[in-house]
Amino acid sequence: MDNVSEMQVFVRVVQLGSFSAAARSLDLTPSAISKQVGRLEDRLRTRLFNRTTRRLNLTEAGTGFYERCRQILSDIEEAEQAVADLRSTPRGTLKLALPSAFGRLHVAPVLAEYLQRYPEMRIDLNLNDRLIDIMAEGMDLAVRIGDLSDSSLIARRLAPNRRVVCGAPAYFARRPVPGKPQDLLDHNCLVYTYRASRNDWHFSGPGGKETIQVSGNLEANSAEALHAAVLSGLGIGLLPMWLIGTDLKAGRMIEVLGDYHFPDSAVYAVYPPGRHLSPKVRSFVDYLAEHFSGDLDWLDDTSLEEAGRKEAG
Repeated sequence: MDNVSEMQVFVRVVQLGSFSAAARSLDLTPSAISKQVGRLEDRLRTRLFNRTTRRLNLTEAGTGFYERCRQILSDIEEAEQAVADLRSTPRGTLKLALPSAFGRLHVAPVLAEYLQRYPEMRIDLNLNDRLIDIMAEGMDLAVRIGDLSDSSLIARRLAPNRRVVCGAPAYFARRPVPGKPQDLLDHNCLVYTYRASRNDWHFSGPGGKETIQVSGNLEANSAEALHAAVLSGLGIGLLPMWLIGTDLKAGRMIEVLGDYHFPDSAVYAVYPPGRHLSPKVRSFVDYLAEHFSGDLDWLDDTSLEEAGRKEAG
């Protein structure tokens, strides 16, 4: 039996006043309790009890040892409870990495509610469209959009990421509306530079799959910059519904090539693997999943149907 266990037996004997009472409370035999106390006295080279036929009395050394043992066991219990509280109560700093536009539009506005729900939490927010190595850079959690190339991370799907080809009415007042992907070769197509094969737009439509290599007079590493340029009538963009959904509904943008679709994509929460997910990460992932499960103005009927099919599969 280890030192802490011996202390627990000794303290229980003192508190209950006899070996037999301590044995019953610890589900041991009186002889086992007596042997443990005897071994403890042998190790300490001192007598802890004055034994009589009727009762046990602590020696002077036993009284001092009892007080120290009681404090040590109390400290151990307090330390274990603190760890248990950490497992159950979100607290501390969450280092969070978000794509710039999506984070600003759809996550930053709801951080206040999360922090009100969990007042012992702090958030260290990093907005960046660069693909961050969250393990190397010490991030607890990231939101990523599109295909997940890092299979070592744990991912939870939050929402669909439907992309559409679109332009402003002002642009189509000057140029014909494209009827098929090949028509994009005659249009000013604005390109997002952080996307792999950025000039290659992949379509699936009535004629099967095809890839069009587009070009235009603006390339940007900011989805919001492309959004502003398309909205101003500069050209055509391939933009996500979470960015332009309200513009389409308001008529500020027009979706074209509606019979053609892009590969399925999604918004994910990703975090490093581990046996035990910390309460701060779990609470925020659950909070995002709860938020994005509601009615969002950028999720049209098509997006919801696609989400349902993907979840069912």
